[in-house]
Amino acid sequence: MTSTQIWIAIFGMMFVTALTRALFLIGGERTVLPERVQRMLRYAPAAALAAVVLPDVLATPGGLSFALSNHDFYATLAGLAWFLWRRTMLGTIVVGMLTFTVLRLVFQ
Repeated sequence: MTSTQIWIAIFGMMFVTALTRALFLIGGERTVLPERVQRMLRYAPAAALAAVVLPDVLATPGGLSFALSNHDFYATLAGLAWFLWRRTMLGTIVVGMLTFTVLRLVFQ
């Protein structure tokens, strides 16, 4: 890639990012999203988090793995179970890390 192409790509990405973010600001208070869209947007953070975390947790050098040697996956499940049960972030982190450590020590 030439330096000109790199600069064109950078400015193109800058323009697209600014435009998509500015669309909501340009309309101001006159723009009201339909109730259905507002309800759907409530799930966007959880969907984005799952899209980022899940591939990282399931991916191993040999492909997708659900084996006990995939400590990340089972630690994530343990943390998720704790969070759904108790709804505490600190407990989620502690349970996830403890599960990861125990699995790592037992199933090396």
